[in-house]
Amino acid sequence: MRINKFISETGYCSRREADKLVDSGRVTINGEKAQLGSQAEQGDDVRIDGKRIGVQRQHVYIALNKPVGITSTTELHVKGNIVDYVGHAERIFPIGRLDKDSEGLILLTNDGDVVNPILRSEGKHEKEYIVTVDRPATDLFLKGMSEGVRILGSMTLPCKVTRMGDRMFRIILTEGKNRQIRRMCQAFGYEVRKLKRIRIMNIHLGDLQTGKWRDLTAEEKRELFTELDYVPSEPK
Repeated sequence: MRINKFISETGYCSRREADKLVDSGRVTINGEKAQLGSQAEQGDDVRIDGKRIGVQRQHVYIALNKPVGITSTTELHVKGNIVDYVGHAERIFPIGRLDKDSEGLILLTNDGDVVNPILRSEGKHEKEYIVTVDRPATDLFLKGMSEGVRILGSMTLPCKVTRMGDRMFRIILTEGKNRQIRRMCQAFGYEVRKLKRIRIMNIHLGDLQTGKWRDLTAEEKRELFTELDYVPSEPK
């Protein structure tokens, strides 16, 4: 199999990140420096930065209620990184991001192949948030948010926005631009005071306490993989 798939199946990182590791010369196969597209099979001596990696024995999919202040990165030198915070026995990494100053649901896994199907923009997978802003949210503001906002040089997609209070609303996005909700609010002169993600596709935060995590249920995984048209590779 291609080296990026081999690395992702160990749970080390996604295929995209594996390509970056290969391109930077940090990967070897049986003592030879790997190239993009190199092949590796079970039993080969594959190393990253000189450390041998093996094939993961089982896939892990977990939901975390991320607190404010935790960074969605696998860079272990970053204080408050999400990997150290969870402290899972397997080598896991986050699927996508949730800003350091935001809280709520984020998924983590050691299955590198599931990342792209979830994050690809053409999938238009729903993510739901509860947002609190710094002043009363007018009907005009909420309507403008739902119709799309020009940020980062392009219009955001239309989205569902529902008032929940004087300064609070629910928003469902089907894309994931950098700090999208905060930038959308800023375009109307609002500042986000609190942002909490409560759902990713069929996975709900529910009553999971802040800072706690749980494994996805068999039913959640079945529904998720069906919607993604994704079949996990068999654990080695």
